[in-house]
Amino acid sequence: MVVMTLMAHPDDAELSCGGTLLRWRAEGAHIVLVDLTAGQLGSRGTSAQRYAEAQKANQILRPLARVCLGLEDGFFHESREVLLEVIEVIRQFRPQIVLTNALRDRHPDHSRAARLVERAAFLAGLRRIQTNHPAYRPSWILFAIQDQWITPSLVVDITPYWADKLRLVQAYESQFFYREGEKEPATYLTRADFFPHLEARAREMGHFIGVAYGEGFVIRSPVASPPLSAWHFPQR
Repeated sequence: MVVMTLMAHPDDAELSCGGTLLRWRAEGAHIVLVDLTAGQLGSRGTSAQRYAEAQKANQILRPLARVCLGLEDGFFHESREVLLEVIEVIRQFRPQIVLTNALRDRHPDHSRAARLVERAAFLAGLRRIQTNHPAYRPSWILFAIQDQWITPSLVVDITPYWADKLRLVQAYESQFFYREGEKEPATYLTRADFFPHLEARAREMGHFIGVAYGEGFVIRSPVASPPLSAWHFPQR
């Protein structure tokens, strides 16, 4: 199985679904990370720094591939050219599952990326759209839950992978760590309460399914019920 993330910025995947990626890789999935932009407008760090940090995260996650489409941070939109770029990368790697940004969130690039990816994933299955690879449509699109609260329709148990998920996020030092006296500004992401908030969210998601840590997702499509024997009912 191939699982692909298609997200707006470097670190979006690690931050929103790093534990899920670690779990699914351990269970045999091939992981492909696609960054729509290089994070060119980030308040901290340069595109080169963020690229180096992404490579550090890759050493932990060990994806099959990581691709940056180099779209214009803050200004990408659903043009024909951009849609074709996303269609091409979906057709190239043929993921069964695509993970993308939140449908609504604090950062406007996130919801814009979610809509772009959802449209491109559908169009990728239309054979009359010509690209270098044949038509292919992913089976599932999962929308991450990021800064703003959204009730999940699916929660993945990441308890055994929580410590490594933190290592993935912490690989992006320019984004999450402020050192007194440095020239770049402190931001929302460098606040002392950011990592406690991240843990609180993971614990809340885990609480839904009776585990210590979880990551939640929204799925627009109905999900088929497994046999009753496969259901797990936490003690209440």
